[in-house]
Amino acid sequence: MTTRRRFLKLTATTAAFTILPRHVLGLGEAPPSEKLNIAGVGIGGQGGGVLNDLADQNIVALCDIDWQKAAGTFNKFPKAEKFKDYRVLLDKAAKSFDAVMVATPDHMHAPISLAALRAGKHVYVEKPMAHSIEEARLMTKVAKDTGLVTQMGNNGHAGEGLRQIREWITADAIGAVKEIHCWSDRPGVTGAKQWWPQPAKPLTETVPVPPHIDWNLFIGAAPTRPYNPNIHPFAWRGYFDFGTGALGDMAVHNMDPAFYALDLEAPIAADAQTSPLGPDSYPAWQILTYHFAAKPNRPALKITWYDGGKLPQTPPDVENEFKISDNGIMFVGDKGTMVCGGWSGAPRLFPASRRRDFQLPPKSIPRSPGHRQEWVQACKDRKPQDAKAGFYYSGPFTEALLVGNLASRLQKRIEWDAANIKAANAPEADALIRKTYRPGFGISA
Repeated sequence: MTTRRRFLKLTATTAAFTILPRHVLGLGEAPPSEKLNIAGVGIGGQGGGVLNDLADQNIVALCDIDWQKAAGTFNKFPKAEKFKDYRVLLDKAAKSFDAVMVATPDHMHAPISLAALRAGKHVYVEKPMAHSIEEARLMTKVAKDTGLVTQMGNNGHAGEGLRQIREWITADAIGAVKEIHCWSDRPGVTGAKQWWPQPAKPLTETVPVPPHIDWNLFIGAAPTRPYNPNIHPFAWRGYFDFGTGALGDMAVHNMDPAFYALDLEAPIAADAQTSPLGPDSYPAWQILTYHFAAKPNRPALKITWYDGGKLPQTPPDVENEFKISDNGIMFVGDKGTMVCGGWSGAPRLFPASRRRDFQLPPKSIPRSPGHRQEWVQACKDRKPQDAKAGFYYSGPFTEALLVGNLASRLQKRIEWDAANIKAANAPEADALIRKTYRPGFGISA
């Protein structure tokens, strides 16, 4: 089948004319040649939902290590070729697709995304973008070098709330921002909140691998260990080798407004208060404080992250009847406080007098057609900057977040040297910043 790109290449040397899409001519749905050809890797959970949002494009190949869990997505796209190993997908079927959607556990985001970029494919990868700081730095570089379109899956980055937050702060809604607090109710499995357990359950039992799971491919880049149902399909988030804990799951959403609205770069330090770590897993709760150097347009700043049910103190100017939600972010300024819901939710000003006095600014930031839709269009136009959570933004953001996990895992303050990608006061952090990979699943070219 001749793609639109191929058609334009063939005709460019013979004629100069304008091709109008079928839908512009009023002839109905866009033909296949105007659609993005997409392969999905990790499609049994969140990845299946992402592909549902992309179903108006051509879903041509699907890959998962657990075909039983992926059955619903296979049935949704029956014409797509099926794979278990992403390396075989890229080797055998790369000519059939232009872009790859990655929604595996965290530890495989970088190996798969980098392999896809190096194969010339645009990439959409679920959050967090990377499992280690070195991975985030390399993914950012390779995306820039290739000129391909990338997007990290933090949906709130396309939302109205994120844009309002930046516009309001720029319009001096709360004055100079002095401190920021962000929080999540995850992890935990108490009451109605059935997330994942932290510390994670000890992996002491030996269980046969179910026939529908390729355990070697699930382990991928991580150190080899026996199969255990406590890891797959969901509780992997709590284990060091596979996930990044609540920070990777939810700070990517709830701290995003701070980095976007204030143009934050790398922190200079991070501190951690936590409950006890598990032998190979994150703590039940943590409070991480990030320190940012002063810039010409603002003073030094700190951001505090709370998870596992911990919450910030409510400032006195927030009315008593107001209850903060389970996920959110709060900006404290010298003229008032702005509280926003999770996933870059809409802002609300406090005290009430500030709401009365503040004049809403005009909408100066372009609005998004949707997080995944903007990625698709950016791929078609080959304009990386049009995907607003592209690696050029999400890479530095992810790096900054993961500095907090260094402080948590090492149980000490981290003095961060971003230029050299190292903890100046903690050489023991090097093994976490730059991981060791199993042969065949690394990140080098």
